[in-house]
Amino acid sequence: MVNLFVRAVKVDLNQIRKMSGVAENLNSILAKVTAAYEGLPEESRPEKVPRLVAVSKTKPIELIIEAYNAGQRHFGENYIQEICEKSVNPELLEKCPDLKWHFIGNCQSNKVPPLMKCPNLCVVETVTSQKLASKLNNQAKSRDMMLSVMVQINTSGEENKNGLDETEGVQCGKFIKEQCANLNLLGLMTIGNLGNSLAANTKGENPDFTKLIEVRKKLSQEIGIKESDLELSMGMSNDFEEAIRYGSTNVRVGSSIFGARNYPAKPNPDSDPAKPNPDTVAQSMQNVSLDAEKK
Repeated sequence: MVNLFVRAVKVDLNQIRKMSGVAENLNSILAKVTAAYEGLPEESRPEKVPRLVAVSKTKPIELIIEAYNAGQRHFGENYIQEICEKSVNPELLEKCPDLKWHFIGNCQSNKVPPLMKCPNLCVVETVTSQKLASKLNNQAKSRDMMLSVMVQINTSGEENKNGLDETEGVQCGKFIKEQCANLNLLGLMTIGNLGNSLAANTKGENPDFTKLIEVRKKLSQEIGIKESDLELSMGMSNDFEEAIRYGSTNVRVGSSIFGARNYPAKPNPDSDPAKPNPDTVAQSMQNVSLDAEKK
């Protein structure tokens, strides 16, 4: 039964490879990124075309490999356990040696050690406290490495979103710059309000993007560097083109590349993880049978 279940999973993954369209989606997004960038006035245009981070949370490694083979290198993950598992996957390590991981989810201080063990960890975009920055810095120092980080700003003021307010963000950025020798302060990041993004399509102004630009200006003055030396990570599937017009240098796009996300069911604490779930096996076999009937 277990071997049959494994074969069923392989059938499903083979179908994913054939039907995903990840490469086509990726090329379409990259074309839009370039077009939005080239549409900016030269005097306000960043030096480089914005970096595209392909958000691969909940997606199988086969889709990551497909995007990698199409030229994508930067990938974003939201969950500590998922990035820890994917980053050490033998197939990914073999087939995607230049892959660069961005962690873009909530990170508690006690989760820093496993996160820092991830091979090819490139950027932690969601630093939300000086305590977290210190933990990352200490871990980076113990590994004799430099880690790029961004300070997350809650530009919309929503209670259900992580991030610092303007004053806290500037203080945290200054702390990283002055007291965290093994951290590279790459810039600022925000997850804006979707309503603001949709309204911007008609009103032409996004207060979240404007706020992040204001925080960058204050932080650059506080630490004595040029504004352009601090990146802006803002813009997702619904608003990345608008974000680029505001000066974003790092956009995070997931569903428009990989398709809608399928969140896994929460594990049953009473079940044995070493044993296959009979219901899952039965459902998978039923799906395979239905697929076979359609052919």
